[in-house]
Amino acid sequence: MKAPIHVAVTGAAGQIAYSLLFRLAHGDAFGPEQPVVLQLLDIPQAQSALEGVVMELEDCAFPLLQGVTVTDDPCVAFQNANWAILLGGKPRGPGMERVDVIRDNVPIFAEQGRVMNECASRDLRVLVVANPCNTNALVAMRNAPDIPRDRWFAMTRLDQNRARAQLAKKAGVPVTAVTHLAVWGNHSPTMYPDFENARINGRPALEVIPDRAWFEETFIRTVQQRGKVVIDARGKSSAASAANAVIDHMRSVSNVTREGECYSGAILSDGNTYGVPEGLMFSFPLRTLPDGSVVPVEGMTLSEYARQKLLISAQELLEEREAVDALLK
Repeated sequence: MKAPIHVAVTGAAGQIAYSLLFRLAHGDAFGPEQPVVLQLLDIPQAQSALEGVVMELEDCAFPLLQGVTVTDDPCVAFQNANWAILLGGKPRGPGMERVDVIRDNVPIFAEQGRVMNECASRDLRVLVVANPCNTNALVAMRNAPDIPRDRWFAMTRLDQNRARAQLAKKAGVPVTAVTHLAVWGNHSPTMYPDFENARINGRPALEVIPDRAWFEETFIRTVQQRGKVVIDARGKSSAASAANAVIDHMRSVSNVTREGECYSGAILSDGNTYGVPEGLMFSFPLRTLPDGSVVPVEGMTLSEYARQKLLISAQELLEEREAVDALLK
């Protein structure tokens, strides 16, 4: 049997984790022959709830689950981890501005970065889900100098999934018919779901749905605001769909991307890709190469309209980075 993959999950007593952990244990992320060990981190007050989750995991009798650790100690949770899924953070409360959320989360992710740098496996990959995920990922990465920069991601796969579903619904086709649809920028209302490059059954989406006003005025806004609409409808933030996107992201990163396809994820910009300033965690269309490296898709055609959307999102991320720098002075 293969050696197990150790997956650390923070905020492990939360809603997203409850939808995620059973799928990880079932093998949905790494396949039906890859054992996993789960290393679950949450605050001391959540340990009893976590013990209940462990009981349920045991009661499922998952053949691939080779062990579960429950802890409130980050070093225990990240010890020898091959993947870290950072779900836990300080959520946005009533009346809070985005800068307030950043202020609350900087110490959390700075500390987690330091601990991962000390305790995790050298092949660690990190996916930050807790919002503001792009900037939280940047903070953690800055505090983990020994973990290669190309192993850090912030999650925009949920936004891609939402965008594909909206196009499929509008066109009256299965979601599998929608391809080449990536989300650029920040996981925020400035994100840009790239409808101009999207395909529906191999044809440009703008040919299948010849209504540019709908794309610009309805489609983009629907994707950008979908999380808020879910909260308004069910009184809680997206959980199962977010967990599903985590699985999708892990699977995509871990497997070679088929020719002509891509997936969305925020990575550290190098300043030479599509005009995005250096040093931002920015979502691009990505590919996983046969050597395991993850790189932006090259040669995408971006209209002036699309470039302006990218600039808006990049400016927001620059402002968030400046807020972090001010807090750390």
